[in-house]
Amino acid sequence: MSELFSVSAERAGDGLGVVVLSGEVDIYTAPRFKECMLELLEAGVDRLVVDLSGVTFIDSTALGVLIGGVRRVRTGGGAMALVVTNRAVERVLSITGLDRVFTIHATREAALESLA
Repeated sequence: MSELFSVSAERAGDGLGVVVLSGEVDIYTAPRFKECMLELLEAGVDRLVVDLSGVTFIDSTALGVLIGGVRRVRTGGGAMALVVTNRAVERVLSITGLDRVFTIHATREAALESLA
């Protein structure tokens, strides 16, 4: 497991939540990411910001968690936005076409504002 990985979740307002990730999000750490995100969604969050600005690496397992999250949010009439500042993460999202699935912002403030 990556020693650099961390995940936290917080409510940012009525129905609005933020998941903040840092380090490597991969097959070993993605289950913790998923659990954290699901806790927010099950608590009534329907607008979610996933802050990947501290992420240094992301693999297909983590992308699957993101896809599952956006499907769940959209099914409930909500929305999800990502914060991406790392070029490597940006590139993975672009290569996989997920940059067209997610709304991507350079700052958490911009992402929160887009879902307000």
